[in-house]
Formats: sequence, structure tokens, C-alpha cells
Amino acid sequence: MKITRAVVPSLFTVLNMFCGFVSLIHSSEGQFDVAAWFIVLAGIFDSLDGVMARITKSSSSFGVEIDSLSDVISFGAAPAFLAYKLYLFHYEGIGILISALPLILGGIRLARFNVQLIGFDKDYFSGLPIPSSAITIVAYVLTYRNEVFGLRGLAADAFAPMIVIVSLLMVSKVKYDTLPKFTRKGWKHHRWRIILTTCAAVILVVTRMRALFFIFIFFILTGIIRWLYHGTRKMLGMVKVKEEEPDIEEATSYDV
Repeated sequence: MKITRAVVPSLFTVLNMFCGFVSLIHSSEGQFDVAAWFIVLAGIFDSLDGVMARITKSSSSFGVEIDSLSDVISFGAAPAFLAYKLYLFHYEGIGILISALPLILGGIRLARFNVQLIGFDKDYFSGLPIPSSAITIVAYVLTYRNEVFGLRGLAADAFAPMIVIVSLLMVSKVKYDTLPKFTRKGWKHHRWRIILTTCAAVILVVTRMRALFFIFIFFILTGIIRWLYHGTRKMLGMVKVKEEEPDIEEATSYDV
């Protein structure tokens, strides 16, 4: 049996899928911190499969499809089930709907990504990537959950709205940067991305992952702020054009 280069990235994809499954088991047993860390670990494997695909030059349509299937489990089903079992079951039917959003909208986001995919290298994502959404949710749990009392007070009240927001961002048109390539070409084109990614990694090491939630919130806000900035500029440009249009239209009508 011949083993091709495509097996290497697929191995990391399978590990991603396995971590999602293990997370589901731990959530069902009430071990929410362990379940959350397995989703984070799935995110690491998800990043590595892309890196290995580029190193081995084995990007393929098969890799895209199996990666999406893995992501639905690890970053859709696993965080959705964790959110429900941890706290959202208190809201009964509404809680089921809210906790299902990361799974449903994450699946839609992945389907949209696959049908719009042209080539395997992209500078940005349209909508919040599903791993970022999932890790934001579990990082919130790791940051604010008390081992004895669970989520309490404001942290409990903000949990459901936070899940709704990150889920809707997945199917939005807000642009988010892809991870930079740590190469000479990557440094030339995306210097600030490399600097910020390196700083984020250092902060995570220094804080022993305690800053994970705040780093992802920063990432989410950068996309929203940039979207608002470009949207405002575009709107102001349209207003300026509209202010000039009456004179043109009036002249045209006299010509007719």
C-alpha cells in the first residue's frame, strides 16, 4: 500500500475530528474544562493540517471536504453541546435554539466557504472562521466559569448573547485575516500580521493561556472595526456622489 504526501495533513484533520468527539464525551459527563481544552486542541490540529498541506504541497479538494466535516464536529457540535450542558439548558426550548446556532450557522459558513473557494491560499475569510467562533466560546467558559458554582452573575447573563453574536458573525460579510505565512514572502506582504500573531503567542505563553479569550475578542473586534470603517467610507462616498447628481440630472433634462 503506497502512502502519499496527502496522508500527512489528513492525519492532523483526523486528530482534529477525534478531539471534537472526545470533547463531546467530556461535556456529557459534566467535565466542561476538559471538554473546552479538547476543542482548543482541535483548533491547534486544524491549523497544523493547513501548514502541513502547504509544506508537503498536497492541498486537494478531498482535504477541503474532510476538513469541513471535522470542523462541523469539533467547532460546531462540540461547543454547541458544551454550551447547552453547561448553562443554556436553563432556558429550555430557547436554550436549545441558541446552543444550536454555532452548529447550524457554522455548517452554513463552511458550505459557503467551500462553494466560493478558488485556489487554496486566501488573504482573508468572509465571516468569522468557525474555529475562531468555537474557541471564543470555550475560552469564555475557561475564563469565567467557577469550578463550584459554574457561570454566575453577569458572566451567566452574557453567555447566550455572546454565543448569538459570534454565531451570526460566521455568516456575516465581515472580513477576517488568515494566519500569516512565516516566510520571507509572508513578511514582505503581511508584516503586521506576523508581528501581531507572534505577540499573541508570546502573551498566551506568559499568561499560561489565561489571555486566550481576550486575544480572540481583539481579533473579532479588529474585523468589526475595519468593516465599519470601510462601510462608513463607502457610505460617505455615496452621499457625496448623490449630492452632485441633481446638477447632472437637471442639465441632462434640459438637454432632452
